[in-house]
Amino acid sequence: MSAPISGPKAQHINLKMIKTKNQTALITATLDCIAEIGFANATVSEIIKRAGLSRGMIHLHFKNKEGLVLAASHYASQEYHERLQHFLQQAQSSPQAQIAAIIKHDLNTEVLNAKSVRVWYELRGASCFHPELARYSDTRDERLRQLFLNAFRSISKSNRYTNQELLTDDYTVVCLAMMEGMWNDYLMHQKSFQRDTAERAIFRVLSSLFPQHFDLYGALDG
Repeated sequence: MSAPISGPKAQHINLKMIKTKNQTALITATLDCIAEIGFANATVSEIIKRAGLSRGMIHLHFKNKEGLVLAASHYASQEYHERLQHFLQQAQSSPQAQIAAIIKHDLNTEVLNAKSVRVWYELRGASCFHPELARYSDTRDERLRQLFLNAFRSISKSNRYTNQELLTDDYTVVCLAMMEGMWNDYLMHQKSFQRDTAERAIFRVLSSLFPQHFDLYGALDG
């Protein structure tokens, strides 16, 4: 049994844990504020009140409010992509299964919910005046786009389509647009939004394009 850590090393670890805890508290409070009262009303006073920390903590960890908001945007983006990677790892490795996993992930209640949709649309609106926020809330997220491109490229190769590059670009745009449309519909009609209908509508389009790879419920084997 190893001896407990003590002395300067233990103090360093403890300070690092406190720093991480304070940063997370500020980031969480910022995202909560943006979701509940909007970007414009997410003042420093409101953020520190929710976080239970002093105003100086923002300066210490993020320099200013802009740095905090940027860190919160990055945090939300990373959380999204980490959850997406989990969905992809749980899915089969076929390109159609990977595409289906992306779509099901985006319509999952843990991803598409009242808080997340408000945060993303508030950040996207704010990016018109704070362009640096677009890195984490872009409708053309490069990581997501590349996942679709690679999967559609594999499907196109297996079907020996001509002008493959053009087709994969078009299919990627179509999927991103459909997913964005569902998020927008959820934002405006949360009470009447039906996830199964939204999912089926997207797969209906994909099954019409690739009847050997998709049906109305997702990916087909093979």
